[in-house]
Amino acid sequence: MATGSFRIGESDFLLDDQPYRVLSGALHYFRVHPDQWADRIRAARLMGLNTIETYVPWNEHEPEPGVFRADGALDLARFLDLIAAEGMHAIVRPGPYICAEWDGGGLPAWLFFDGDMGVRSADPRFLAPVTAFLRRVLEIVVPRQIDRGGPVILMQVENEYGAYGDFTTQERESYLRALRDTYLDAGVTVPLTSVDQPTDEMLSRGSLPELHRTGSFGGNVADRLRVLRTHQPTGPLMCSEFWCGWFDYWGSFHRTSSTEASVASLEALLQAGASVNIYMFHGGTNFGLTNGANDKGVFEPTITSYDYDAPLDEAGRPTEKFWAFREVIARYAPVPEATAADLLPALAAAPASVPLEGVVTLADLLRAEPAQHHDHAPTMDELGVSRGFLRYETRLSQGEAPVVLAIGEVRDRAWVSLDGVPVGILSRDRRERTLVLPRGTGVLGILVEDQGRVNYGPRIGEDKGLIGPVTVGGLVPAAWDVVVVPWEQLPARAADASGADAGPVAGAAVLRAVVDLDAPRDLVVDLTALGTGLAWIGEFCLGRFWQTGPQHSLFVPAPLTRAGRNVFTVLDLEPTGAAELAFSDRLLLGPVEW
Repeated sequence: MATGSFRIGESDFLLDDQPYRVLSGALHYFRVHPDQWADRIRAARLMGLNTIETYVPWNEHEPEPGVFRADGALDLARFLDLIAAEGMHAIVRPGPYICAEWDGGGLPAWLFFDGDMGVRSADPRFLAPVTAFLRRVLEIVVPRQIDRGGPVILMQVENEYGAYGDFTTQERESYLRALRDTYLDAGVTVPLTSVDQPTDEMLSRGSLPELHRTGSFGGNVADRLRVLRTHQPTGPLMCSEFWCGWFDYWGSFHRTSSTEASVASLEALLQAGASVNIYMFHGGTNFGLTNGANDKGVFEPTITSYDYDAPLDEAGRPTEKFWAFREVIARYAPVPEATAADLLPALAAAPASVPLEGVVTLADLLRAEPAQHHDHAPTMDELGVSRGFLRYETRLSQGEAPVVLAIGEVRDRAWVSLDGVPVGILSRDRRERTLVLPRGTGVLGILVEDQGRVNYGPRIGEDKGLIGPVTVGGLVPAAWDVVVVPWEQLPARAADASGADAGPVAGAAVLRAVVDLDAPRDLVVDLTALGTGLAWIGEFCLGRFWQTGPQHSLFVPAPLTRAGRNVFTVLDLEPTGAAELAFSDRLLLGPVEW
């Protein structure tokens, strides 16, 4: 792209000194396979958008302090270059907090390992790692600003900061100004923005005079813009998160929004002359264990799919909303010629089901893992574990009578066994903390799953695992053996196992299926018949599944498949005896509210 200028005028954004309306769509590179970025970006242009917006997840880019990754699925430079190659602009939102229904809101778990840090504040213990992270991100973004021939026209400082904490005005401004100065010191020249829900309280608390205020909302456009204009009296109005759908959590239904209502709101925004960023244009997938969670009194872990009822669905296919939005945009801006043939076709017919065979029980697999010895039941955070599973074991000697296992809090789901025989499940979303054991002797085992770190509100940064005290029959066990489950290496560990068929088991088991394909292709795995757990293709973790729904499928991007033999590995924590791995020709996202 040629160099240009982008700035804020008295009433408009100005591109090369000419009024310019930003028509953007949210597309998170970290939720889409990198070999499918170009296709999704092109689809955005065909819908009539001129800009792509993305967050930057700190915890993925810096999984350990000082270890910065920007390769593969985290190659932000490549993503921005692909946006430029499509002739589009880019908005970058590095946080450091992003929310996004992402694990921990993007804040690395290691921030909280050493005690009470003042996150999202001017606490020097927080600002030091934040500054280091932002500098690394800005090394990528600054050379790709529009005045250097790149696509980047806007950058956002923090994220909905007006909704967080009980800081004084001085404390808030000190923190936001420190972030702003980091951007400027690194060479940022494009306008800096903030975003908050358009209420007087949030807009007044979440920004600085030096940041251009924008709003996040989905409807009631006239009132939202009126409040926003009160707090941003000059410059362009912008809804930088136009919510055209919503996210789902386990145990609920698949949330959708009326296409007609979304179209009406988008029309109202454009009719008012506002700029917009559609959240989401394409949601993608929370691969692995990257999903976040909400807890406003009830714990609600986000599902693997981040379909969001967006114009482009989880598999990258246009929905009814895509064509309806395109029609609206065409009334206010030039839109490229496009037909269904210019976009991805519907998912192909599903392959036939294939045998699903037991490989090894999880208990047998973990026998080869080193145990840590503790005089109490440590949390994941005490052990430096950011996400995943822990197995706790202790030996009981309280007699043959039944006893009560009591735990201060389970975060977030625990499978309890005695001498290897399942006894029951304790689940945080149901606020369960006690279970009757059939006797007080034997080896008590507790497998605990972190179902996603809270991404919004005051519970950000909380510990995972068993939160004490843990008692059995009113007594605190004197010793625990704890194993960190090597979930990321599970396919390889299972391949090294004895190979004996695990067969039908009552406890967690590792299963395997082999699918032969004529050529690489997108797939949808149908997990309706299985219990709860994780699934992989090759070494890549596709994400979580859970019989409670609403989601019963996992999307497999074509670049992860190959012509010939494709190996799927499944960790089923609650085996149902399913003997086959099934596939579908559509996403199985669950029933909708009616």
